Amino acid sequence: MVMPAFRESYWTAERVRALPDDGNRYECIGGELLVTPSPRPVHQLVLQELLLALAPIVREMRPATLFMSPADVELTPGDLVQPDLFICVPTPGRTQVREWPDIGALLLAVEVLSPSTARVDRGRKREYFQRIGAAEYWIVDADTRSVERWTPEAPRAERCRGRLTWVPASGSGHTGTRDAVEIDLDGLFARALDR
Repeated sequence: MVMPAFRESYWTAERVRALPDDGNRYECIGGELLVTPSPRPVHQLVLQELLLALAPIVREMRPATLFMSPADVELTPGDLVQPDLFICVPTPGRTQVREWPDIGALLLAVEVLSPSTARVDRGRKREYFQRIGAAEYWIVDADTRSVERWTPEAPRAERCRGRLTWVPASGSGHTGTRDAVEIDLDGLFARALDR
């Protein structure tokens, strides 16, 4: 279960990195520590299918890179997040992300819902990714076989079912030939869940 914990203490990225590696995922946003246990197999199967769908696309978007957690993404001082999956570009002047501080901007951040993470993924994390200007934030819901798509200025999510059309953020410094990418959500969820 994602637990906002230790509210009486202000958590920073530095404090979170000092915690022991105990199998939990630790993040902090606005001084609040978020603790998430290891994900369920369904979560990992959906994440795997999404990774397989996005990897060929991102290869064409240099210097954009596709990563999955664990990762220490610190785009604002003191805050540390670990999106399940994310596409980023390096800071200006760098040609690739070799260390986590080399991340310049997020083109896409993705969270796959689990019963224990839904409130935080739709609340604190969604607000954070919108605030820092992540080009898109997707909340993947295996139960409804849909994706909630958020952009920085969106007052509410666009719910995608069946197919999702993704247009990578322009002006992000990536190269590539694709203007729009079609992701077959029905096929993705079927491969992950109908085994």
